[in-house]
Amino acid sequence: METRELRYFVAVAEELHFGRAAERLGIAQPPLSRTIQQLERRLGVPLFERTSRAVALTEAGAVLLREGLAALDAVDAAERRTRRAAPEAPALVLASKAGASSELLGKLLDAYAAEPGAVTVDVQLCGIGEQEKYLRDGRADVALLHRPFDDTVGFDFEELSTEGQVVLVPSGHPAATRSSMLLAEATTLPGLPSARWPLRDGTYPDGPGPEVHEHQQLVQLIELGRASAVIPESARTRVRDGVTAVPVADAPRVTTVIAWPPHSRSRAVADLVRAATRG
Repeated sequence: METRELRYFVAVAEELHFGRAAERLGIAQPPLSRTIQQLERRLGVPLFERTSRAVALTEAGAVLLREGLAALDAVDAAERRTRRAAPEAPALVLASKAGASSELLGKLLDAYAAEPGAVTVDVQLCGIGEQEKYLRDGRADVALLHRPFDDTVGFDFEELSTEGQVVLVPSGHPAATRSSMLLAEATTLPGLPSARWPLRDGTYPDGPGPEVHEHQQLVQLIELGRASAVIPESARTRVRDGVTAVPVADAPRVTTVIAWPPHSRSRAVADLVRAATRG
């Protein structure tokens, strides 16, 4: 099966319309239809149910869409990583969530820079949950992930640090005088609804709190008395005047890991991981 055929199939499967799929691909509709028919004959199964008014995926088509997307992602990832490995200017891309693990990241980069043969490390600061996507699709070679929030399934990883969590509240709120509190209290503070972070699919969970997507926005909303948030303890170093961090005694502990694709044979990746774990 050719990647071209897979890309044609995915376009039709996502659009469920041959005309729109052809326009998206920048080709005429007849060759697109012929390619899909040839693919169905080769596989021996129908991929689409066609009527004069609609196109729908068959069960076999749904399987190929899921597997085909994964295969195309792997091809694109291989292409990106291969280009970065060019001997003229080898480089690594490290993805990290903006505002998280800043001190740890700085120590890691300094330790790796001292390694013989260290290559350039481009740091990609990501939004919530994006570093995992960057690692899966090849835009990054390694990533700092945070369990239990980020998914490490399919990656190799080493644990770097573990920490507790705190709740951020406006300094003038009665809760700011507490020495600690329980998670049930931290998520039901009077007048301070919990901020809502995006889920892995980009949607937001239901709730009264404001939608947030980055740390600076979150801190400003808390300072204005519009929200509260339970976050890893290390992030309190970036809290400004007007916001207080109160330890949450029973919140799940957060483990920062350095993760990479299990099939990686890059010496630069191995050296970076070794530098990270040595500290």
